[in-house]
Amino acid sequence: MLGRSALISVQSAQKILTDHLADVTVTSETVALIDGLDRILAEEIVSPENLPPFDRSTMDGFAVIAADTYGASSSMPAYLNVTGEVEMGKLPSGTVVRGGCFRIPTGGIIPDGADGVVMLEQSVPIDETMIEITASVAAGANIMRAGEDIRKEQPALAAGHLLRPQDIGLLAALGITQVRVAKPPTVAVISTGDEIVAYTSEVPPGKIRNSNGPALAALVRRAGGRPVDCGVVSDDETEFFAIIEQAITANDCVIFSGGSSVGSRDLGEKAVERLGHPGLLVHGVQLKPGKPILIGMQGAVPVFGLPGHPVSAQVCFELFVAPTIKTLMGRATSCSSAEPTLRAELTRNINSAAGRMDVVRVKIAGHEGSYKASPVLGKSGAISSLTQADGYFIIAENVQGCTAGTTISVYLYR
Repeated sequence: MLGRSALISVQSAQKILTDHLADVTVTSETVALIDGLDRILAEEIVSPENLPPFDRSTMDGFAVIAADTYGASSSMPAYLNVTGEVEMGKLPSGTVVRGGCFRIPTGGIIPDGADGVVMLEQSVPIDETMIEITASVAAGANIMRAGEDIRKEQPALAAGHLLRPQDIGLLAALGITQVRVAKPPTVAVISTGDEIVAYTSEVPPGKIRNSNGPALAALVRRAGGRPVDCGVVSDDETEFFAIIEQAITANDCVIFSGGSSVGSRDLGEKAVERLGHPGLLVHGVQLKPGKPILIGMQGAVPVFGLPGHPVSAQVCFELFVAPTIKTLMGRATSCSSAEPTLRAELTRNINSAAGRMDVVRVKIAGHEGSYKASPVLGKSGAISSLTQADGYFIIAENVQGCTAGTTISVYLYR
């Protein structure tokens, strides 16, 4: 068993978790395209048609036979007769022949016979029926061919792709009105401890309001899951075990905060040990803050015991829970659910113990290309340190601190 006497690296814990999620089954549903934003595709989308569906002009100008413009310049223009005009949304009438051209707007259908478009700026009107061409164009110039954007039966978007506004636009252009997307996994959020009361309650002496529950529920929603609030559970063994079992039966993932460290009344390890196969996977990682995290599974349901301190809980969520939620929706992720957002210069020295990953919160100042990152220091129970910080950076296990002036990679909080 992995435990506090044998802490493992964050990367090792992530690999153990990833390996046990390898055969996860993604459940899906069909939604209208306009409701697909920020959803994850459950299947590959293949283009049902060419885009664009016809050869079209990318410029306002004149559709020409490119050979008629060869050698044209401002000092020696070519002269062409204007023999037709392309109207937007209509098929061209007629054919472009040698010595002639058609007026054409951006997006207009290329008429038969033409193989290039001269930009309006490269033409000079002589009268209503003739123009000077002051620059030569090659065949295919300023034309987007049918299927050049995407061809019929070509993969448009892969399964596991997060639908962004630009993706919605592409699918709309292809006439796709519905998409099959992963269902948001339900994630039970349990707050434990006899000292915890609902955040809506008055606080008796010796009690504190439940801040982890709402914060973790918000993180679940942001990661794409659907949080299920299981409320506050006392440190009574019978009650705690019953709630955990109910949550596992009814949900796709379970999180409880508190109950993961060494205290005699912490029931997290006992609860996770009681899970069916594969049971307890990880207890304790080389991480600050967040060392006492618990990870287990019952069947296909991952269970996470996060530290009770808010900063530790949210760091562990970022490193372990958020990627799991995305995996449950079929989205391939890196070990962390986030990627570095910007580079900044560290403003002070930060110490770190060898063999431990440190997650350091920072406040960012400056402007694009010249950022300063100032560490926001505080204990793992200090909630305000999270609200004061703009993001965080990571000190790897094989690094003993960072010195002022070092350029660091910062993960910004959204």
